[in-house]
Amino acid sequence: MTIRTRFAPSPTGYLHVGGARTALFSWLYAQKTKGQFVLRIEDTDAERSTEESVQAIFDGMQWLGLAHDEGPFFQTDRFPRYLDVIQQLLDQGDAYYCYCSTEEVEAVREQQRADKQKPRYNGKCRHRTDVDETVKPAVRFKNPEQGEVVFNDLVRGEISISNEELDDLIIARSDGTPTYNLTVVVDDLDMKMTHIIRGDDHINNTPRQINIMKALGAQVPHFAHVPMILGEDGARLSKRHGAVSVMQYLDDGYLPEALLNYLVRLGWSHGDQEIFSVGQMIDLFDIKDINRAASAFNTEKLLWINQQYIMASEPEKLVKLLANQLTELGCDVENGPDILEIVKTQQERAKTLKEMAEKSLLFYTDYEEFEEKAAKKNLKFAALEPLEMMLSKFEQLPDWSKEPLHQVILDTAEALDLKLGKVAQPLRVALTGTAVSPALDATLFLLGKDLCLKNILRATEYIKERIVAQQS
Repeated sequence: MTIRTRFAPSPTGYLHVGGARTALFSWLYAQKTKGQFVLRIEDTDAERSTEESVQAIFDGMQWLGLAHDEGPFFQTDRFPRYLDVIQQLLDQGDAYYCYCSTEEVEAVREQQRADKQKPRYNGKCRHRTDVDETVKPAVRFKNPEQGEVVFNDLVRGEISISNEELDDLIIARSDGTPTYNLTVVVDDLDMKMTHIIRGDDHINNTPRQINIMKALGAQVPHFAHVPMILGEDGARLSKRHGAVSVMQYLDDGYLPEALLNYLVRLGWSHGDQEIFSVGQMIDLFDIKDINRAASAFNTEKLLWINQQYIMASEPEKLVKLLANQLTELGCDVENGPDILEIVKTQQERAKTLKEMAEKSLLFYTDYEEFEEKAAKKNLKFAALEPLEMMLSKFEQLPDWSKEPLHQVILDTAEALDLKLGKVAQPLRVALTGTAVSPALDATLFLLGKDLCLKNILRATEYIKERIVAQQS
């Protein structure tokens, strides 16, 4: 038997982390078992489905590398098939026309709530034989009235639901459009799904869908209901927790492998291992290892994982990604320093590529004034001599590369019998206007000779002006 899994999002918004994790689990299981992964777009909600949302799903799946083997299939292309199945259920007595208005059904439910009963359709039209030509009827599935639905959930174990708890659900609206619980059953059967991995918010739908499958004489697939992702406050993950489009993580400078790594660990584990390559995920993933308890989304953990991936990446791989981030910040990357050298310089210092770009702005835009605290502490009279000595040495330096630049700093400290910090920190403030920068040899190299000489001279003049001001 060939294992077949699917990801079936509704195109009513962006692809978020919950959907991406479901897609990942389904994809991993298909990959591990050398099965097939199907992408299906459940777009029957015409009012809410949009082309933009469809494209957002495609973009997110492509960025994450979750390639489908079949599809994408669109439910709106399959309406004739759904109508055929609805007619089949009517013909074999497993469905019936319901002439009850929405108001009638709601009135019954209100009374049931008042009587402390579970609100449900009361079966008024279940045995009706007459036809009301003045009303466009809905179609309801005739759910078994006795017995129970039992299925072995691959995450939660055996689940049993009494048929008495299930009412006769609508499978076609009065306008003739099929409903979710009908279309998903037809699709899963026609597409020969063997394993349906989805969020546990679908558990209530599963017994209803199993009953429809049995009425159609079909073999029931395996189900695995994955716990929802929660915010750190224990509430369901939402925008207020920072739940955003998967593509927002691209914009924010995350690597797709890092997000996949984080998502696979969000509800699944393999011992104490934290970092997994995609190949390791495929080899080690097993549905039975998915946790039953919900997992909380932790942005700090995601940042940590992303930083591990940035540090472990080949610098060449990050060049284009950093260039895109720098361009977004308004930098002219075509006429700036070598981005590969920037990556090598900043790779150990940033948790995201966006942060790396922000920390690299000093290589593209000169500062307007010294940071007050940094200048007050470091641009004192004692810093004047080492700065002037380095300025002279840098002016005469024939090779503007890291090693000779670093040697100038060491030689200056030795010549003046100063600790390295007494030379390095004033130079750092002179070059960048602040007390924080990458390694000085890299900073000098990336800023370029002309700008470095200009800024060191600027710092010496600043110190001299302070001395004059203090004496007057």
